[in-house]
Amino acid sequence: MIEVVGKLLNGTAYFSGEVIECYITFSNPLNPYHQKSQSHSDVFEGLAWASAQVHCQCSVNDKIVFVEKINAINRTKAINTDTTFAPWQQDNGYAVVNTKPKILFCDLRLSPGESKTYIYRETLPSDAPPSFRGHAVKYVYKITVGTQRVNSPIKLLKIPFRVLSLSELPEVTICNDSVDLSPNNPFLETQERDTPLDVALQTLQNLTARRSPNFYNITNGRGRVVRFCLFKNSYKLGEDIIGTFDFSNAAVSCIQVSVGLQSEEHVIDEYNRSKSNPTLVNYYKHHEVCFGLKYSQLILPIPLHVTPDFSTNLITLKWRLHFEFVTATKLVEIPDKTTFNWQAPSNLDVETMIWDLPLHIYPSTYPPTTALLTKYNILI
Repeated sequence: MIEVVGKLLNGTAYFSGEVIECYITFSNPLNPYHQKSQSHSDVFEGLAWASAQVHCQCSVNDKIVFVEKINAINRTKAINTDTTFAPWQQDNGYAVVNTKPKILFCDLRLSPGESKTYIYRETLPSDAPPSFRGHAVKYVYKITVGTQRVNSPIKLLKIPFRVLSLSELPEVTICNDSVDLSPNNPFLETQERDTPLDVALQTLQNLTARRSPNFYNITNGRGRVVRFCLFKNSYKLGEDIIGTFDFSNAAVSCIQVSVGLQSEEHVIDEYNRSKSNPTLVNYYKHHEVCFGLKYSQLILPIPLHVTPDFSTNLITLKWRLHFEFVTATKLVEIPDKTTFNWQAPSNLDVETMIWDLPLHIYPSTYPPTTALLTKYNILI
């Protein structure tokens, strides 16, 4: 018996364009009964070969997406399918990203108690879609380690991980082939040039750190309801969305306000079977009774586990703030502070007004991880 253990070195979340590293250990545990191996006449255990590969599997909801059109396209766009090692064929859906398989070893023999470790490195494609589990489409990433004994079936060890895409960042242009025309001094240390990933992360930091307050006068047919201020429109995972409400100059009495963070999953028209509206998913919600208030604030956290904005040939994911204002049909006059015996009306005629505000959510500059060391294993 041989145990195969895979360990991700830097957590379970990575950026597109980043190098993922995984330690893969093959060990022959000690047998307390000192029995002979089933595959050899001696105490050694042997494996014919082992290889590793990264692939992204896309699965779709056939009630929403035209699976027939996708299958027709995939038959003409096979990626790295010139080897017999095709681990994605055992999963549902089809592969949208396949890196070339890398051979870890051939003809490995281990004595009892012996183990050997190999490191698998792979650069994730910069244009790879992010990990996503939506209603119509899902993108799932795995490192698959395949190994085989002689005249035995192939055994697979699958290590899932998360990918955050940086391809949606605006104005990220890098020329790696440009010639350095600065004077060359052999006595000065050579300065390392920023990698495309470094430039993308710096762009992400600058984009989400920029504060540009935007003011919105929200009105209905009878006049202004509230003046809302959002301090910026671009956020990172894990940030708080902060805004303020100003009811001081309102012409309409606002009784209560609810604000929710929503994602919109749009299926591209070419593949949209049901022709339905975008799928909406609600996350954190802010609710407040604001009758009688002049000012209030909004604080909504962005979860770390959600997927930022992205777009592929199948779907587009967008984010927005969904507002619901409950307003009185007539302006309710509230006396000043000198009146102490004023009582709020027991009955009010109200109506609900809905307003949506688009915003952008980008990956965090530090990918969220569930553990610093993640371990997966199988027995062969």
